[in-house]
Amino acid sequence: MSGFTVTQPGLLSLLHDRGRYGAHKLGLTTGGPLDFIAFDWANRLLGNHVNATCLEISFGGLQLQADIDTSLVITGATASCKLNGDNIQQWHTRDIKKGDELEIGFASAGTRVYLAVTGGFAITPSFGSSSTVLREKIGGLNGDKLQAGDYLPCTPAQLSKHCYLPLRERPVYGDQATLRVVSGYQQSAFNALQQWRFFNSEYQLTDRCDRMGFRLEGESVHSEVVGMLSEGICLGAIQIPADGQPIVLMNDRQTIGGYPKIGSVIVEDTPRLAQLSPGFHVNFEAISIEQAHNIHCLAHARFQRSTPLPC
Repeated sequence: MSGFTVTQPGLLSLLHDRGRYGAHKLGLTTGGPLDFIAFDWANRLLGNHVNATCLEISFGGLQLQADIDTSLVITGATASCKLNGDNIQQWHTRDIKKGDELEIGFASAGTRVYLAVTGGFAITPSFGSSSTVLREKIGGLNGDKLQAGDYLPCTPAQLSKHCYLPLRERPVYGDQATLRVVSGYQQSAFNALQQWRFFNSEYQLTDRCDRMGFRLEGESVHSEVVGMLSEGICLGAIQIPADGQPIVLMNDRQTIGGYPKIGSVIVEDTPRLAQLSPGFHVNFEAISIEQAHNIHCLAHARFQRSTPLPC
């Protein structure tokens, strides 16, 4: 099978499909793309299956050499992208041919870039998914991030018609985000003052942000819970450890945990958080579960209605 040779792997480049579901009982986390919006658009622009395997390139620095004729698209964070030394546009599909060299520079707005090829990368699933989880050493290529010399197999297939996503439909990556939060049953463990502090304070992303969780720094919040049994953890759960500094748990989170949780960031907002860099700021807004349901349904409807334009 043909594919791409990795000449420069970048800081952290991982293969992902939509995630590993149904494996929490085995102690395996979900994984999958941190910014599922950019990931989904990459596959849709190429006409791929929604679960086709793509590359998530954190912060950039990836270089590949093609051993195949295929089509590709680059979405997500803004980065300088070049094909054989010439600049190419993101969110536009284009052909690549055997012998071509592709370079994705370092991100200037946002942090996660997504690269998709027609049909997706041909990666053998592990526990039902190709998503790479470094802690568990599963998925991707031998459960590891890309290394120089790795080979990414895929099937030759070029698009007959090319398209792009209009600027008005693309996500905007800034240096601040308001994250909407649905409270959970443990919210009562935080008194009214602690809840007020949490929802009326601005927090800064620390340098301890990764695919497991984003640690924040700011006004401390404390729970009345002294100890609790470990329990399952959802995407976006906001844990409050003993130091009172919130942790928003992300795709590679542990499957269970024992810190009290003041609520959960809704799934539509976790990609916005994932595209922020250390030092950037977030604040939280409380919403009802009914509002979260409406936001989810409207976001899905907008994605379906949005139409790529022909090049």
